[in-house]
Formats: sequence, C-alpha cells, structure tokens
Amino acid sequence: MNRLKNKVCVVIGAGQTLGETVGNGRATAIRFAREGGQIILVDKNRQSAHATLDLIRTEGYSDLHTINADVTVEADCERITSEVIANFGRIDVLHYNVGQSEGDSEVVTLPQSNWDKIMSMNLRGFYLCSKHTLPIMRQQGWGVIQCISSAAAVTSGRNMTYKVSKAGMNALVQSMAIDNGKYGIRVNTIMPGLMDTPMAIERRARERAVERDVIRQERDNSVPLMKKMGTAWDVADAALFLASDEASYITGIALPVDGGITARIG
Repeated sequence: MNRLKNKVCVVIGAGQTLGETVGNGRATAIRFAREGGQIILVDKNRQSAHATLDLIRTEGYSDLHTINADVTVEADCERITSEVIANFGRIDVLHYNVGQSEGDSEVVTLPQSNWDKIMSMNLRGFYLCSKHTLPIMRQQGWGVIQCISSAAAVTSGRNMTYKVSKAGMNALVQSMAIDNGKYGIRVNTIMPGLMDTPMAIERRARERAVERDVIRQERDNSVPLMKKMGTAWDVADAALFLASDEASYITGIALPVDGGITARIG
C-alpha cells in the first residue's frame, strides 16, 4: 500500500536502545517507508539511526536521509527543519518519539537535575521541534504532527516526572491542534501502555538484576487484553493511521494503544 506515498516524514528518535526487540521509533520509520514515505531518520545516536536506515534499505527502500541531532538543543531542532527543507522542500509529517524515565522518583527525593533532564527531552524537545516545523506546515497549508506520549499520562505510577511530562505532551497537542486547525494541520498523540520494547525491558532487567522474561511476565499480567504486552509495531500502526489521509478529520486526540489499561480509569 502507499498511504504515505511521496510524503516527507521526519521521525525524531528513529534509532533505539539496544535490546532483543524493536523500538517504537524504528518500527514507525519502517512502517512509514513501507507505505511510500520519504523518511528522514533523526537521532542523537548516529550509529543507531544508521542501523535503522540499513534495515529499511534491506527491504528495497532508498528514499532516506539521516540527521544527527539533540532535541534538547534548540539550534539542533531548527537545523532539523532547515536540513529537511533544503533536501526535500517540505515537511508533511513530524513524528516525535523521544523520551526517557530513567532517574525518576517522587517529589521529595527527585534531584532537580533529573527533573530538568526528563522534562527537557520528553516535553521541551517536542515543543522545540514543533516550534520550528509549524511555520513550514502553515505555509504549505497542510501537515501532520504527532508524538508518543504514554498511558502513564492518565494512570497512576511511580515515575512522577515522566507522568507530568507526558501529560504535558497531551495538553500541548490539544493546544496546537486548536491553534493550527485553520492551517490544515492535524496534531495528535499516541499513548502506549505496557510495550515489549528495549527501552521498557532492558533497563528494568538491569536495575533489578533479573532475566528479561521476569519483567515481561510481570508486565503481561497487568494487561487486560489477552494478558499480553503490545509491541512497537502496534504503536507504529497507530502512527501510520494518524499520519495517513484515513485520519483526515482527526485532530487533538490522545489515542491509547494499551490493551485496555486506561479502560480501568473511572
């Protein structure tokens, strides 16, 4: 299929943490390429972005470009936009998939530096990338901006700063959707639940000094749907739908992809 044929798609966080499975950003970049998109792979880790590029090329897709950038630095966010315009002339889809929770804690014990680091990457980076992309999309009279938030934005959990940052992403999406609808720009977020991705599994297994399958079993047991975590491909499929014309009348939403975890609320 060609749901993104000839559309210029910027995937922020197209690399991933090392691990046994595929991460959300890499899966989304692959899905977008399979649907005909012209993919710009952005990541702070150059080697990881190129690993994603190599995987996509093995499937026969060649309309790809990589950018090494740090989304916590505004000059880098501005450079992403200018480099894409210089090479492709437009930006149709901005997909923001950068985030972290490591070092989080409750308010009393959380160092300010950890708060700043998590908020800077999760929320401030999304704001900065959107800030420098929106003028291009407004000029075009078209565009799609989407980010990966988390079910943690609306559920209880231990990662306080992570939760606040993801709730902030949801609020920012709503605000941008209202402000930019008149320009033909749609803005949405996806809220993954418990997913079997390297970022979710590897650190927890390392910190607790247990096998990965112990973490997987615990997380599986928390999911209403079939007692099974989702995968990065579930997130990528949702991202593809929201980026495609099939979602042309959808803006300002936070879409749970969580096997029913948020259905417990209320």
